[in-house]
Amino acid sequence: MRAVIYTGAGGPEVIGIGEVPKPEVRPGHIRVRVHAAGVNRADLIQRRGQYAAPAGWPADIPGLEYAGEVEAVRGPSPWKVGDRVMGLVGGGAQAELVAVPHDEALAIPDGLSYAEAAGIPEVFLTAFDALVTRGRLAAGERVLIHAIGSGVGTAAAQVARHLGATVLGTSRSAEKLARALVYGLDHGIDTSRASFREAVGEPVDVVLDVLGGPAFADNLAVLAPRGRLVLLGFLAGSRTTADLGPILRNRLEVIGTVMRTRGPEERAALVRAFAERMLPLFDQRIEHATPLRPVLERTYPMTELAEAHRALERNETFGKVVATW
Repeated sequence: MRAVIYTGAGGPEVIGIGEVPKPEVRPGHIRVRVHAAGVNRADLIQRRGQYAAPAGWPADIPGLEYAGEVEAVRGPSPWKVGDRVMGLVGGGAQAELVAVPHDEALAIPDGLSYAEAAGIPEVFLTAFDALVTRGRLAAGERVLIHAIGSGVGTAAAQVARHLGATVLGTSRSAEKLARALVYGLDHGIDTSRASFREAVGEPVDVVLDVLGGPAFADNLAVLAPRGRLVLLGFLAGSRTTADLGPILRNRLEVIGTVMRTRGPEERAALVRAFAERMLPLFDQRIEHATPLRPVLERTYPMTELAEAHRALERNETFGKVVATW
């Protein structure tokens, strides 16, 4: 089969297409013929040699999410050959075939293309886990979502809107803030003009952060008593010097979370919860008060994946980037 291969650590020039063996279908697994795969910033970091794939997943074939059709099944399974599925993996999704545990796959909602479906698993499972499971966001609360125009940001805005929260979001682009209004953003903060700490106004109950160290102190400052800071990444750096007093005085929670290193039991439990609570909201045949939908910015042929990486590195995308075979 064909697969995207990182030939070394470096820039987009290390991305190639090569022939590799088909993945084995172990008991309790299915093999999926991939039609589309999401492109994520984690792929860029792995390409640079700074984010190794977890044990058991390909070291040189990137891709954390896929959409395709079941090609083979081994053992009792809810899936059959030909079913349309999507899901999250530890790596290897940017190949023509990927083998996954059957209880970590999700049905592709009716009305969605493979490209649209490939834009769901990573960002919506992350947003659901961060806001619902970790952040315990409730109706009537206020949430601040950093990088609102990103894939996770646009997904989190929709999930927060569904939960009945007031959504604040940051971006350095006024255009991205305007586009995010469609997806649940209530108040946009242009951080190219002012600090979000000054612009938030009334304290928030939950902060969803991908910036990391440089934003840590300001995140603590804008949280209401008993607020929750959920850390998803540190794009701006992992080190900080901050006064920890607010954590004690206001009984704040600082919660770190990452998807890629989770074990199969935890991943399967998250998939079950998401399938029950969120997946029906993507069905385009049914009218929902707060529907969910993937925000697909661009689609590239898998042979042009290097250009997809460059677009992400230039920070010129809104929502998701997807590559197709």
